[in-house]
Amino acid sequence: MNTTILGYPRIGARRELKFATEDYWAGRGDADALTKTGAELRAAVWTGLREAGLDAIPSNTFSFYDHMLDMSVLVDAVPERYRHLTGFDRYFAMARGVQDVPPLEMTKWFDTNYHYIVPEIGPGTRFRLADGSAAKPLAEYREAKALGIETRPVLVGPFTYLLLAKPAEDAPNGFRPLDLLDGLVDVYAEVLERLAGSGAEWVQLDEPALVADRTDEEIDALARAYARLGRLTSRPRLMVATYFGTIGADALRVLAASRVEAVGLDFVAGPGNLDVLASVGGLPRKTLVAGVVDGRNVWRTDQRRAKATCAALLGLVDRVAVGTSCSLMHVPIDLDAETPLDPDVRGRLAFARQKVGEVVALGRALREDVPPSADIPAPSAGVDPDVRARLDALGDGTRRGDRATRFAVQRDALGLPPLATTTIGSFPQTREIRRARADRRAGRITDEAYTRLMKDEIARVVALQEDLGLDVLVHGEPERNDMVQYFAEQLDGYAATEHGWVQSYGSRYVRPPILHSDVARPRPMTVEWATYAQSLTSKPVKGMLTGPVTMLAWSFVRDDQPLADTARQVALALRDEIADLEAAGIRVIQVDEPALRELLPLRDADRPAYLRWAVGAFRLATSGVADSTQIHTHMCYSEFGEIIDAIGALDADVTSVEAARSHMELVADLRAAGYENGIGPGVYDIHSPRVPAAEEMEENLRRALRAVEPARLWANPDCGLKTRAYPETEASLRNLVTAARRVRADVTD
Repeated sequence: MNTTILGYPRIGARRELKFATEDYWAGRGDADALTKTGAELRAAVWTGLREAGLDAIPSNTFSFYDHMLDMSVLVDAVPERYRHLTGFDRYFAMARGVQDVPPLEMTKWFDTNYHYIVPEIGPGTRFRLADGSAAKPLAEYREAKALGIETRPVLVGPFTYLLLAKPAEDAPNGFRPLDLLDGLVDVYAEVLERLAGSGAEWVQLDEPALVADRTDEEIDALARAYARLGRLTSRPRLMVATYFGTIGADALRVLAASRVEAVGLDFVAGPGNLDVLASVGGLPRKTLVAGVVDGRNVWRTDQRRAKATCAALLGLVDRVAVGTSCSLMHVPIDLDAETPLDPDVRGRLAFARQKVGEVVALGRALREDVPPSADIPAPSAGVDPDVRARLDALGDGTRRGDRATRFAVQRDALGLPPLATTTIGSFPQTREIRRARADRRAGRITDEAYTRLMKDEIARVVALQEDLGLDVLVHGEPERNDMVQYFAEQLDGYAATEHGWVQSYGSRYVRPPILHSDVARPRPMTVEWATYAQSLTSKPVKGMLTGPVTMLAWSFVRDDQPLADTARQVALALRDEIADLEAAGIRVIQVDEPALRELLPLRDADRPAYLRWAVGAFRLATSGVADSTQIHTHMCYSEFGEIIDAIGALDADVTSVEAARSHMELVADLRAAGYENGIGPGVYDIHSPRVPAAEEMEENLRRALRAVEPARLWANPDCGLKTRAYPETEASLRNLVTAARRVRADVTD
């Protein structure tokens, strides 16, 4: 194993997986058609990696929805409510729910924008190898072998799987999924033995949880698990891969002392891994897979520096293999498809296919002890002196009036009832909307015709919301392709791709823009649409913006200056936009920060510094408004407990959060933390096609009222409605308004 990668995009160069999956959901394709598409995509990846010259090729990195969900199915961690279903119907019900059965919880995969389906584990969970010899990792290994390609099956490691799981709702207090580690390891042992019987030479166990802080008890559990797997008499060689940061010294000592044959470390996000390796005495008699090619960002590798890192590692380990820092699923597939990109920017980039080439070239350079063949172009990030001067003059620029004063002024100005109802921003993006955007890009319709079509849609959405009885309206965002890309395309310093798709969850793909230079706003971005919507109604319409942290988290960001500096530049652009919205008469402005928790460093010691600049950037963007302008923010699908204080420090007048899948847990957490501003817990899950009954939403609101008084409580979905269809959207929102009115009647009697 001289060169390898930890994983590869599974979506297809033309998003084949998305379209096949959505055809299956819509009844336009059957299980056979979906299965066939999956097999074609896997074969194309394995063949392409072999042709690129990669020594060791991973398998079982493909998924029809999510690799953590795949593991739950593999080990039969299927909650009882799904067991009446079979095959794809059960699999997708766990991910998306069906009308009478809600889905499993979904949250972010470490500090990435990828979402995983959270395993639900209780004391009664009995792990077993589902499907036996036909189980997914075995089937895909044999599938590749039939093509003449030897692969290394990849599994989420047992330690990480259980640490990312949540106790089932009926689990007793004190129960932890990790308590069931021994039973789970028995199933892993069976998988390894079966893979060995099929001829597999290597298996990769992903343990990214080892780069976060771990307790002594957890380290003991890790040692126990890998001692058991290492002792197996019939198994493939084992590679334990960590990524997204620096491994803990205690964890590395466990792996060094174990019988695993290889360890993967991330030297991009975790440059401290070199010191940790030295502190534990290296990895004698093991292979180190050195993650020196960045799997998370799109900049080309400085191959001279990467080769020097690998050479330095040879003094600490017996064997070094060149690899990626993590799976390449976090970057687009092929830069060759992006011919319209500015050549200066394009010359500094590498996507998944190009990164495989970098790994192969580095492996050759290291093996033959020759200089790398490719040089990184000199950085050419643009500098905007005006932006930098304005930021220097503003200082922190983060002061607003006190909460009590703002609350009173906004109550009188807006005249909203208790349990005010609203949505998060977007409404369904119909086929006609998407076609209009495509026609405009292709020049088939004029800008004027496009604007008329969008205004017609906005008028329809405003009329629908008035008919539904919502209290604070939105314009529906028909003109927006994506909540980050839309703004990036209008800001200096960003570049957009045409085919740079990356999976966010399931069939939801995004095209992260590329932030390559200083950021500036040349003109207003949203004012025309917001003011048009406001002209159609006497109810307040929210202006909708994406916050500075999320603009960074969901972009590929320049790496030649601190993130904090880049965040302030984005915040300044948003501050100008907010000022223009306010001047145009928009009295409610929402600045979404769904990625605030996502970028939280995995180590506790690194978190305070991050939260200081992240909160500071948000407040820089939002603090220039009058007390009468109500600032909202929105967050979704993250474990918020670790940033409760930061949510309060943002000082938004209203914070809406995902809460439906997690049963309103965050509302109680906010109360315990002393949060005093408005809160809008999502009362239904928009990522599921089901239409929740009004009674279900009413129960969620009553649960929230145990922690929040009515004047501060809002009723809203848990996220934007862009991916839903209109029939289910209208039905769900009618039920939401009904639920809010029922509860409001009780609290105002």
